[in-house]
Amino acid sequence: MLEPLYTADEMRAAEAGHDVEQLMARAGRAVAEEAMRRFPQARRFVAVCGSGANGGDGRIAVDVLRSAGRDAVVADDLAGADVIVDALFGTGFHGEPREDAARKIEAINAAGAPVVAVDLPSGVNASTGEVAGACVDATLSVTMHGRKVGLEVAPGRFHAGEVVVADIGLERRETELRLVTTAILEQVPRKRPDQNKYSAGTVLVVGGSRGLTGAPSLAAEAAFRADAGYVAVAVPDSTLPVFEQRLLEAVKLPCPEDEGKISPRAIEPIVEFAGKAGAVALGPGLGRGPGPKEVVARLLAELETPVVVDADALFELEPFERSAPTVLTPHEGELARLLGEESSWVAAHRVEAARRGAEKFGCVCLLKGADTLIAEPASGIWVCALGTPALATAGSGDVLTGVVSAFLAKGLGAGLAAAAAAAACQLASREIPQRGAVASDVIHALPAALN
Repeated sequence: MLEPLYTADEMRAAEAGHDVEQLMARAGRAVAEEAMRRFPQARRFVAVCGSGANGGDGRIAVDVLRSAGRDAVVADDLAGADVIVDALFGTGFHGEPREDAARKIEAINAAGAPVVAVDLPSGVNASTGEVAGACVDATLSVTMHGRKVGLEVAPGRFHAGEVVVADIGLERRETELRLVTTAILEQVPRKRPDQNKYSAGTVLVVGGSRGLTGAPSLAAEAAFRADAGYVAVAVPDSTLPVFEQRLLEAVKLPCPEDEGKISPRAIEPIVEFAGKAGAVALGPGLGRGPGPKEVVARLLAELETPVVVDADALFELEPFERSAPTVLTPHEGELARLLGEESSWVAAHRVEAARRGAEKFGCVCLLKGADTLIAEPASGIWVCALGTPALATAGSGDVLTGVVSAFLAKGLGAGLAAAAAAAACQLASREIPQRGAVASDVIHALPAALN
């Protein structure tokens, strides 16, 4: 269900007590063998080596390549290289490469040859995925013992290429960050013969202002396709005809409105209805302004039901106190606003940003992206990176909200529901056309992903 993702400190702990020379010999051999397996026609291998242990691994790889009859050298001159071995920096690197190293990195990237990175691309922070300056664009990363955080979390993951894990004889250890696998979906309860539509998972979606009816529709449809038994939508009264035509299966709860948005006058009936639900999706298409802001604040204060907070409900969200499970699902821009940072900062520091979001609001913070991060207060972080670029389409976040809500309604804890929902949506993205896909395609692929 979860695989360890190692930081630099966790790798040092794993290596403690082992013979360093033996570990380097195994690492160097693993790099050489993988390079020959991946590029069997290559004759000339050039290793660009640093002065540390990573450089030592690279030098051993060159020796192994020579023993196998390949033309292999340690050099900075990359002319004629069929394959380049990047052994400048290893897991201990952080910050920005110095000028000389940056020039070497730029030369590697400009050479036009495939690049095999030893452990991870030089320039990537192994513990966070941060890239502060020049960074190698690897074709293949041969990483020792286990995957590093920097190979799975952006922006580092976009420099890693294909990742191969080499066994160098270390024991597996528990880590703070863990990688979600497809096995997590085995934790999602299936409908039992003794259940009815209500006990199979009841979801209430609250949102849908005038002109923004698509978002709650997608969330509701996704909740059904994620196997919820009963879904209702609380929407402004004037939008009811749209939802009556669009959502055949969902029950509609028309609400008092102000200027096309749900009014605070609707809070009492929403709270009453939510008392029968297993989860509430709050925010898709809700709209912005003083009215929606009050609706969000009061519902979070009064609801005893698990809640997913998304989209417009995140816009002016303030810290709240809740005992029921709560999941925030921001993208980078939304989380930046909540933290008082720039979007570029969140993009560059995703692990820290997700952790800060969880700590500030005291609940699960799911930071969306190709590497979706699920952070819980005073706990570890789960990384889900199973999807495809097809998810980069309007409405995919609303789909995710519906799936998280369905899994909460089925009784999963907040962190597990968020991680399983991310996995389900990402797996669904593999089932659809990779060009021209829309969010509803993801919805229709959810049953296949779950099964």
